[in-house]
Amino acid sequence: MASNSRSSRSTWTFQQNKMFERALAVYDEDTPDRWRNVANAVGGKSVEEVKRHYDILVEDLISIETGRVPLPNYKTHESNSRGIKDFNARLVKNLKI
Repeated sequence: MASNSRSSRSTWTFQQNKMFERALAVYDEDTPDRWRNVANAVGGKSVEEVKRHYDILVEDLISIETGRVPLPNYKTHESNSRGIKDFNARLVKNLKI
Protein backbone atom coordinates (compact mmCIF):
# COMPACT_ATOMS: atom_id res chain seq x y z
CA MET A 1 0.00 0.00 0.00
CA ALA A 2 1.31 3.44 -0.95
CA SER A 3 0.80 5.09 2.43
CA ASN A 4 3.16 2.60 4.06
CA SER A 5 5.68 3.21 1.30
CA ARG A 6 6.00 6.90 2.02
CA SER A 7 8.39 6.43 4.92
CA SER A 8 10.64 4.07 2.98
CA ARG A 9 10.49 5.68 -0.45
CA SER A 10 13.70 6.35 -2.25
CA THR A 11 14.89 9.78 -3.25
CA TRP A 12 14.04 10.89 -6.78
CA THR A 13 15.87 13.66 -8.59
CA PHE A 14 14.10 16.21 -10.75
CA GLN A 15 15.55 14.51 -13.84
CA GLN A 16 14.36 11.06 -12.72
CA ASN A 17 10.85 12.44 -12.13
CA LYS A 18 10.83 13.92 -15.64
CA MET A 19 12.01 10.64 -17.13
CA PHE A 20 9.34 8.83 -15.08
CA GLU A 21 6.62 11.13 -16.45
CA ARG A 22 7.82 10.64 -20.02
CA ALA A 23 8.06 6.89 -19.60
CA LEU A 24 4.49 6.73 -18.28
CA ALA A 25 3.36 8.54 -21.43
CA VAL A 26 5.22 6.07 -23.64
CA TYR A 27 4.50 2.84 -21.77
CA ASP A 28 0.77 2.73 -21.06
CA GLU A 29 -1.18 0.16 -19.05
CA ASP A 30 -1.30 -2.24 -22.01
CA THR A 31 2.47 -2.35 -22.52
CA PRO A 32 3.99 -5.74 -21.68
CA ASP A 33 6.60 -5.39 -18.93
CA ARG A 34 5.48 -1.79 -18.40
CA TRP A 35 7.22 -1.32 -15.05
CA ARG A 36 10.49 -2.83 -16.24
CA ASN A 37 10.42 -0.49 -19.26
CA VAL A 38 9.67 2.51 -17.04
CA ALA A 39 12.46 1.55 -14.62
CA ASN A 40 14.91 1.21 -17.53
CA ALA A 41 13.85 4.59 -18.92
CA VAL A 42 14.29 6.30 -15.54
CA GLY A 43 17.59 4.65 -14.73
CA GLY A 44 18.87 3.84 -11.27
CA LYS A 45 15.49 2.64 -9.99
CA SER A 46 14.16 -0.87 -9.51
CA VAL A 47 10.81 -2.08 -10.79
CA GLU A 48 9.51 -2.02 -7.21
CA GLU A 49 10.67 1.57 -6.67
CA VAL A 50 8.94 2.64 -9.90
CA LYS A 51 5.70 0.87 -8.92
CA ARG A 52 5.81 2.46 -5.46
CA HIS A 53 6.45 5.91 -6.99
CA TYR A 54 3.46 5.41 -9.29
CA ASP A 55 1.22 4.34 -6.38
CA ILE A 56 2.20 7.49 -4.47
CA LEU A 57 1.50 9.62 -7.55
CA VAL A 58 -1.98 8.08 -7.93
CA GLU A 59 -2.67 8.58 -4.22
CA ASP A 60 -1.63 12.24 -4.48
CA LEU A 61 -3.83 12.79 -7.55
CA ILE A 62 -6.84 11.26 -5.81
CA SER A 63 -6.25 13.51 -2.80
CA ILE A 64 -6.12 16.59 -5.02
CA GLU A 65 -9.15 15.64 -7.11
CA THR A 66 -11.29 14.83 -4.07
CA GLY A 67 -10.46 18.14 -2.42
CA ARG A 68 -8.40 16.71 0.44
CA VAL A 69 -5.52 18.96 -0.58
CA PRO A 70 -6.43 22.66 -0.50
CA LEU A 71 -5.53 24.69 -3.54
CA PRO A 72 -3.05 27.49 -2.91
CA ASN A 73 -4.46 30.98 -2.48
CA TYR A 74 -2.49 32.90 -5.08
CA LYS A 75 -2.48 36.67 -4.82
CA THR A 76 -3.23 38.52 -8.02
CA HIS A 77 -2.32 42.11 -8.71
CA GLU A 78 -3.50 43.79 -11.88
CA SER A 79 -0.45 46.05 -11.83
CA ASN A 80 1.91 43.06 -11.63
CA SER A 81 3.69 42.72 -14.97
CA ARG A 82 3.93 38.98 -14.41
CA GLY A 83 0.22 38.53 -13.75
CA ILE A 84 -2.12 36.43 -15.87
CA LYS A 85 -3.91 39.47 -17.29
CA ASP A 86 -0.64 40.99 -18.51
CA PHE A 87 0.59 37.62 -19.76
CA ASN A 88 -2.55 37.20 -21.86
CA ALA A 89 -2.15 40.74 -23.24
CA ARG A 90 1.46 40.02 -24.22
CA LEU A 91 0.43 36.70 -25.73
CA VAL A 92 -2.26 38.31 -27.90
CA LYS A 93 0.11 41.11 -28.90
CA ASN A 94 2.76 38.61 -30.01
CA LEU A 95 0.34 36.19 -31.63
CA LYS A 96 0.97 35.91 -35.33
CA ILE A 97 -1.99 34.81 -37.39
